[in-house]
Amino acid sequence: MRLTPARILLLWLLALLAGAAVIARGRFVADMSFFLPSNPSAEQRMLVAQMSEGSVSRLLMLGIEGGDAARRAQASRALRQALADGGQFVSVQNGELDALQAERDFLLRWRYHLSPAVTPARFTEAGLRAAVEGAIDVVTSPVGALFKPYLLQDPTGELLQVLEQMHAGGQPPLQGGVWAAPDGSRALLLVQTRAAGSDTDGQERAIEAVRAAFAPLAGEGADALRLVLSGPGQFAVQSREQVRSEISRTSALGMLGITLVLAWVYRSARTLALSLLPVVTGAVAGVVVVGLVHGSVHGITVGFGAALIGEAVDYAIYFCIQSGRHGLQAWRQQFWPTIRLGVLTSVAGFGALLLAGFPGLAQLGLYALSGVATAALVTRFVLPALVGTRGVQVPPPGPLSRASQRALGHARVLRWPLLALALLAAGYLAAQRGQLWSTNLSALSMVSAEDGLADARLRADLGAPDARYLVLVHGADQQQALERAEDAGARLQVLVEEGVLGGFDSPARFLPSQRTQRARLAALPARNVLEERLQRALSDAPLSPQRLAPFVDAVEAARTAPLLTRADLEGTALALAVDALLSPGEEGWNVVLPLHPAGAADEAEVPVATLARALQGSGAVVVDLKGEFERMYDSYLRQAVWLSLAGVAAIALLLAASLRSVPRLARVLLTLAVTVLLVLAGLHLAGVRPHLLHLVGLLLVVAVGSNYALFFDRVRADGALAADTWLSMSVAVLTTAIGFGVLALSRVPVLQALGVAVAPGVLLAMLVSAALILPAREAAA
Repeated sequence: MRLTPARILLLWLLALLAGAAVIARGRFVADMSFFLPSNPSAEQRMLVAQMSEGSVSRLLMLGIEGGDAARRAQASRALRQALADGGQFVSVQNGELDALQAERDFLLRWRYHLSPAVTPARFTEAGLRAAVEGAIDVVTSPVGALFKPYLLQDPTGELLQVLEQMHAGGQPPLQGGVWAAPDGSRALLLVQTRAAGSDTDGQERAIEAVRAAFAPLAGEGADALRLVLSGPGQFAVQSREQVRSEISRTSALGMLGITLVLAWVYRSARTLALSLLPVVTGAVAGVVVVGLVHGSVHGITVGFGAALIGEAVDYAIYFCIQSGRHGLQAWRQQFWPTIRLGVLTSVAGFGALLLAGFPGLAQLGLYALSGVATAALVTRFVLPALVGTRGVQVPPPGPLSRASQRALGHARVLRWPLLALALLAAGYLAAQRGQLWSTNLSALSMVSAEDGLADARLRADLGAPDARYLVLVHGADQQQALERAEDAGARLQVLVEEGVLGGFDSPARFLPSQRTQRARLAALPARNVLEERLQRALSDAPLSPQRLAPFVDAVEAARTAPLLTRADLEGTALALAVDALLSPGEEGWNVVLPLHPAGAADEAEVPVATLARALQGSGAVVVDLKGEFERMYDSYLRQAVWLSLAGVAAIALLLAASLRSVPRLARVLLTLAVTVLLVLAGLHLAGVRPHLLHLVGLLLVVAVGSNYALFFDRVRADGALAADTWLSMSVAVLTTAIGFGVLALSRVPVLQALGVAVAPGVLLAMLVSAALILPAREAAA
């Protein structure tokens, strides 16, 4: 079947509609998955799972400020009740004892399996007397209302022991019956969302529920209460919203700037619309291909694609100006081969990124490859069909274009200064090679310093586990994993008592190993033995042994009860706590023990070396997530450098096969090398330590710069730079610089990195190409 212009247009339109339908049903994310490995190791999988599904990733920390202590306490109680009834949260804690009412019956039933105080010594005569006296003291204290109903069946206070164990990291002081900061400035709540940390939509709904529940409690005026909210979910939601807003803003600014330039050059709505068709199609194709291959599209990829508009529109600019001046046939024969070679160099350069070991870089490479190729194909086949016999009418170059062309003829005088600068830049970069690239992952973080400080303050006030420090334990099966977690926990508890650690979390507190449960149940005496010991231990105590028949019955029932299993936890908040910390892997079971730092917010550091020594020989591993991910990122960076070099090598081979001339190839490659050296040195001298996204930007500079070098190489072969050729090139450079220049103003670090690398890079690439390639006689053109 012959592809007529009408059929080409129909196929293009159907493809565009199909792409729009795929995008409408696609999944867009803005979380840390952009920087996580595609094929993680077993340890990395544990870390990734903890970040996305673990208990720490589900925590939200709330602070209520303003007003007086009584109002804050009242608002805390009301907010806790509203959130507990809302269904979005597994647990809501603010220090109120009745907050655990839903779990109390369960904990009471299994208290002898769970209590760390159940030992043979506790059920001796002396142990029983001391435990009962302690329980009586608790019942007569201000918090005794919770335990008084259970005194006769739990006179040794095992329920209290279990509850204290659930808060082994320590609890904030009480003010008005609820948690408060040590300085009394805010009431505190700690909530655990039902949604996983990786479920940003679920986290957003949970946060909206918190804000909606707090709104009627805030009041108005100068003494209005204020809600402070932080946690991994809050950061994820904030980051996604920031990426969304920044992409919308930069895309709108970039498109506005490009449209104004094209409208000024074309002075025709029809020609302007024609120029934007390849851009729109390329953007749709890029998102569709990435979504189909990776299952989701990251917001950073979309932002990168929005900036890539500046390059994709170049092809349409070449078409409209050059075909308008020379006709379609002449454009196909004279100009399309050069454009096609430029497209192939871009595809070759970014194709190397498809081999990257983490999805972020692979997404950028796939988007660039598919978007640029699609935009070029639309320019080659669809635009001619739309133009038809009418052609494109573009006004001749104006005074500004002619003046800039005359100035370009003098660019050759910059040849030796630019080469000298490039040599200096190479020497400078060689001297700085040890600290040239940034390996600090915080350079890519979208969390502001103010938000980070607020998070640290709330975390210290609440004694919440730090998302940064973990202890990892592995076992061949679930029981071995729990046993090893208990062994590691015993060593960590020594550090807690010494003040080295603030505390730690462990699934073995809620699901002890069978070994530990059997030992505890074996410590329980038989009925007749227990009754005799109670008679002697409480002979002169205020609590008569005869009244403790429920206690004797409970101990006897526990002695013959089955062991507690994970299935018994179903339907309780403890189930999620265990599942978040204990999970099956490919080669056994994994346990994660989040750590609570000791000290204030500005001193919340965990001594990793001390912990490693304490855990030596236990099989447990201390992990500093920040350090681990920075090491991971460093490996990404090294890999990206080699992949970028491979992309540059592919570009060089493609140019060599096309140019078939060593001098011509050397001139083109020299322009690209000089441009990259000057941009990289300029960034470093400006105080910017380049990182991964700067590297991607430099690769794009090479891909775009090769297009300019090829056009000037063609001019050198032809002997003259036609006015329409210069007009199309200058407009293409300007639109590309605008497309990426707006990213330099972005508040998203990764997008800003692309902007500050590419925008000056493409302008410099044009100047260097003119200086090193354009013949001297152009000065007289």
